[in-house]
Amino acid sequence: MAESAKEAAHHSVWVQGAVRRRGRGGGQVSGLDRDRITEVTVRLLDAEGLARFSMRRLAAELNVTAMSVYWYVDTKDDLLELALDAVFGEMTLPDPGPDPGPESDLDRESDPDRESDPDREPDPDSEPGSGEDWRGQLRALAREYRTLLVRHPWVSPLAGTFLNLGPNNLAFSRVVQHLIRRTGLPVHGLAAATSSVFQFVYGFGTIEGHFNARAKAVGMTPDEYFRHAMSTVTQAPQAADIVKESQDIMAARGGGTVEEMWERDFEFSLDLVIAGIEAMVKRG
Repeated sequence: MAESAKEAAHHSVWVQGAVRRRGRGGGQVSGLDRDRITEVTVRLLDAEGLARFSMRRLAAELNVTAMSVYWYVDTKDDLLELALDAVFGEMTLPDPGPDPGPESDLDRESDPDRESDPDREPDPDSEPGSGEDWRGQLRALAREYRTLLVRHPWVSPLAGTFLNLGPNNLAFSRVVQHLIRRTGLPVHGLAAATSSVFQFVYGFGTIEGHFNARAKAVGMTPDEYFRHAMSTVTQAPQAADIVKESQDIMAARGGGTVEEMWERDFEFSLDLVIAGIEAMVKRG
């Protein structure tokens, strides 16, 4: 019987354990293991995309039978989940230090001026947003995540598919949590702040990665594809008004290449998000 939606939603290769159930597949193959299978899976996904990936295609690349792969993984989804966590390990994560944890009511009572004087200069030894600059570390982590999404366009559609309980994904999540706590925002705003930063990066990196993938699919560079797309848009009567209205925006955008335009847009957008966090901290 087909797996129910509820069962699928809670399934994870990390929950099932590192050793798969025996009884399927063509037996162990010399020189083959999960790490090797995952490595080749990532390479195929990068080269051919998620839509073209199959267990049969993977087996051919490994020079084994398709059934042999099932000795190491139960399903294709298990393998995709392993690949997803593997590429999360490519990110260089900053060290934000120990999790400062939520501020307790007792802490506030011990410093009655904390809330009554919003203009008070922060104490570098006590403020959760002080010490090594959280802004720089948050920018660095956002750039790493964007790079991951652009380098591997198949990551974005998979990121919301699985529970993401692998060690690399959990390490990333832990660093995100520690950094957001250090901003000085109240606890009730931490989840929203995390979303404002990393859902923005997810959306930006997804669009950029898919744009580059489309250019590659038609045999063009990103710059060639951009010029072709803009030429097509300007010839469409229904788009004439919006193109005319946005000419000053495009002119002020700057950048001689598509890559430079992406870079300028991303950095300015990230500055806006961080400035918003700072503003909310000052608002108290």
